[in-house]
Amino acid sequence: MINPPEKLSGPCVPPSKSLVEFGAYIGGSKVAADGIAEAVHLVRTHNAGKPIPDAYVWVGLYEPAAPEVEWLADVFGLHPLAVEDAIKAHQRPKVERYGDSLFVVLKTVAFLDHEVLTATSEIIGTGEIMIFVGPDFVVTVRHGRHCPLADVRERLEDKPKVLGRGPTGVLHAIADHVVDKYLQVADLMQAELEEVEAAVFAEVSSRDINRIYQLKREMLELKRAVAPLQTPFNALPQRRMIPSDMREYFRDVGDHLARVCEQVQASNELSDSILQAALARSNALANEDMRKISSWVAIISVPTMIAGIYGMNFDHMPELRAAYGYPVVIGLMVVACTLLHRAFRRNGWL
Repeated sequence: MINPPEKLSGPCVPPSKSLVEFGAYIGGSKVAADGIAEAVHLVRTHNAGKPIPDAYVWVGLYEPAAPEVEWLADVFGLHPLAVEDAIKAHQRPKVERYGDSLFVVLKTVAFLDHEVLTATSEIIGTGEIMIFVGPDFVVTVRHGRHCPLADVRERLEDKPKVLGRGPTGVLHAIADHVVDKYLQVADLMQAELEEVEAAVFAEVSSRDINRIYQLKREMLELKRAVAPLQTPFNALPQRRMIPSDMREYFRDVGDHLARVCEQVQASNELSDSILQAALARSNALANEDMRKISSWVAIISVPTMIAGIYGMNFDHMPELRAAYGYPVVIGLMVVACTLLHRAFRRNGWL
């Protein structure tokens, strides 16, 4: 057993404001307890003398203060480094072992709907779930409002056989729930990219490019959430702490996670291609506009040049006093402009 950690800050207090729910589970059923301390006492009394514990405590916290996590660290013997990570949000996804317990950090993601997307709109919301898993306890610490675990707890409590798998069963249920959210968000982002891809060659503006770049940025955020977790989760079934009957379940989660990583990677590459195509299309449209402008400037320059020459007011200029000078010059302007217009249209400039 790990020695109790040193105090990080202030006196330790039982979780109150941050406490979402707790329970003592014995033989796959929830046992009533008035508080965390009583739940721990019931579980440890039941497990006393048994080679394999079959009872455990599950405590769920939401954005707890440091003294509350430190109190749980004293009760369950949590490692101080893991406790420090659980208090602070924005941790990198990982799986670490401290003595006879595991510390797992999972990034949570959620697709945020917007009526109107702006340059600062957040499409993917992220958070963290830190999970302490020991022989007779599970402590979950959640940061961010996304991916609550109430549904997971209710689903497990309705299935005593699944609940009886112990703390690793709870870890599997949480990981499976989070990875399923990854799949949902990845599918929604794929749909967004396909919609943008269809619109790229229809009409491209700076606003469209801003949206593509925004989706690209959010895809990178999703990639940072899922990619670091693939290697440790692939290795998780080989850990001695995972019972043999649970390893196939964790391999299944690893397979789902690998699918998410492949889909995110493909979407990320697609967003790169869409962005490059949009920029190329935008440049092509800009060049086309410049050709049109240049063509009309060339057409207008002919009558401008002729009018400028004959407007210099010199006394001795040819055709100034000719009887048909005016209509001849106007006709010359019309013919020259018509020939230039036909030439530019034939060459695709107009």
